[in-house]
Amino acid sequence: MTYSPRVVVLAGGLSHERDVSLRSGRRVAEALRLAQVEVTVHDVDADLMPMLAEVQPDVVWPILHGASGEDGSIRDVLGLLGINYVGTGPRASRVAWSKPVAKSVVARSGISTPDYVTLPQSLFRELGAQAVMNAVVSKLGLPLVVKPSRGGSALGVTLVQTPAELPHAMVTCFAYGEVALLERAVTGIELATSVIETADGCQALPSVEIVTEGPYDYDARYNPGRTEYFAPARLSDEQAAAVAQTAIDAHKALGLRHISRTDLILEADGTIQFLEVNVAPGMTETSLFPQAALAGGHTLPELYRSIVETADTH
Repeated sequence: MTYSPRVVVLAGGLSHERDVSLRSGRRVAEALRLAQVEVTVHDVDADLMPMLAEVQPDVVWPILHGASGEDGSIRDVLGLLGINYVGTGPRASRVAWSKPVAKSVVARSGISTPDYVTLPQSLFRELGAQAVMNAVVSKLGLPLVVKPSRGGSALGVTLVQTPAELPHAMVTCFAYGEVALLERAVTGIELATSVIETADGCQALPSVEIVTEGPYDYDARYNPGRTEYFAPARLSDEQAAAVAQTAIDAHKALGLRHISRTDLILEADGTIQFLEVNVAPGMTETSLFPQAALAGGHTLPELYRSIVETADTH
């Protein structure tokens, strides 16, 4: 009889990205069922631990965005329960979840990343917001990208072109977190490169090129029409190989496991700039990871089952 793993997909949670998580979870569950995998989808609530004790899954796949899903905490709990799960362990998840820390780690490994500063909201109150903003512009120049130091789906992210736009960008950012990352904006080809680990080892899926009118914000990411994707990206073989290697290098430098998605900019001079990494990539119908998988010749049911089986051996 063919082995069929029992999988619990965790989706939902209480973050700002709950809806995306639910959509992603449904899509992954549908694909796994097509691959003859027994799947239960469950939210993160008081019924979760009793359900896990009853179902006794072989693998849990946390498809949770925001703090509960990406800061390592739910993975710590799964570790306490002795349950195998898809994805990065808790310590490395916490490193990747903090954008400034992740940038620091990859920079030490030799990967380029735009100059930045990290500033808490309290500092603006204590030192005076205008004085701090003037110092940021003087040091990093314009344009700037302002984003929460933690979080995903481009929530709270603003591209700042002029000094007059910076105060509103800070207010928007602090609505999603107490610490802001202010980063020198770089221009070039915007790319998302996913990495998978299966029985065949660590490999990068074809990069997805992102072309959008205006910022690549939450609406552009999850509502069809505003963004055009090219999968695979329109790169030369040499560029594609360099981008793929950068994503693999970041994956390894950060100690990630099973799956990740790295966001990069390929500048005109060939420099590849690391922006951030995601340990729980979106899996909706417009998400970048599934697009990359299909561009790489994979079928989603077979690939997702392969990822589950890899997790089941850990």
